[in-house]
Amino acid sequence: MKKKSLSAKKKIPKLIIKYLNNKEFLRIFNEFKKSLNSKNKYAVAVSGGPDSLALAYLSKCFSIIYNARIYYYIVDHGLRQESSKEAKKVVSILKKFMINCKILVWKGNKPKSNIQSIARNNRYSLLIKECKKNNIKYILLGHHADDQYENFLLRLLRGSGLRGLVSMDKVSKDSLQNIQFLRPLINIEKYKLKNISQKVFDFFVEDPSNYDENFKRIRIRRLIKNLESEGLDKKKLELTIKNLKDSDQTINFYVKNNIDKNAIFLSNNNTYVLNKIFFNQPNEIIFRSFTYIMRKISSRYYSARGKSISEIISKIKFKKLKKVTLGGCIIEQINETILISREIT
Repeated sequence: MKKKSLSAKKKIPKLIIKYLNNKEFLRIFNEFKKSLNSKNKYAVAVSGGPDSLALAYLSKCFSIIYNARIYYYIVDHGLRQESSKEAKKVVSILKKFMINCKILVWKGNKPKSNIQSIARNNRYSLLIKECKKNNIKYILLGHHADDQYENFLLRLLRGSGLRGLVSMDKVSKDSLQNIQFLRPLINIEKYKLKNISQKVFDFFVEDPSNYDENFKRIRIRRLIKNLESEGLDKKKLELTIKNLKDSDQTINFYVKNNIDKNAIFLSNNNTYVLNKIFFNQPNEIIFRSFTYIMRKISSRYYSARGKSISEIISKIKFKKLKKVTLGGCIIEQINETILISREIT
């Protein structure tokens, strides 16, 4: 849809649009809108933090100027006593700016360990479920440049492979769920987004976990500042990540080629048949191909643990695999052929 003419500017709520008179805010908005298409419907993941509120503001501007359909959701994890109150406060603040935000409540038992990771997984699951109800195929996330650097070092310390190191990209496609995660602010530094939230809303939620060094991500955040003083600045980190992403795209090409040529999908019984050439590839190609197929068969958003998948692949290569279940799949070796089907529960 064409951009509204300046003559229609009077119809645009001044309270919302006026902040784009700020040259820096307008520059960020122009960068932001490159990732969007007004013909699509979008869901915005709101948390109440300064980056997500900046995302909410910029997407609202986009919806006004380009008449786009955008939905807003905030997840109440219930991990802290104040979480429900904070979610309602965020909804109230956004409503003043004609942003209608729906609260999604995470029900069930709460974890006592690995809290941030489990909370993130549940947040995405709730968002995807809501998007499917409204036929939304694009979710906007507020990840910024600082998040990308933190994620890279966090994965590096965990010994992640190439795919894990570059997992935070501007566009992440989940073909199994038919969802795309868009990070239109991935090249914008956090302090600039904080300026937007402060100026527009004069409000944002300060998560106390951001200062809790029991969380590794917070220790990584401090490590980055120390590394800068040693010469490893953010520009060098950005270049390293870019180079690795180029390599990752090359591997993905060969993964697709391996699946297309050496695997057959039997839609009648939801089963993949893998021939022996499937496993005559470099280890990373085999691992990614096998993981993709398992996710497709199980229809699960997250795959089984990498270590468990690697162990099965190793047994297949040495023809020592018995019929096993993993990640919602039944994996069976018959001579030199592998069958992967859905586990019936």
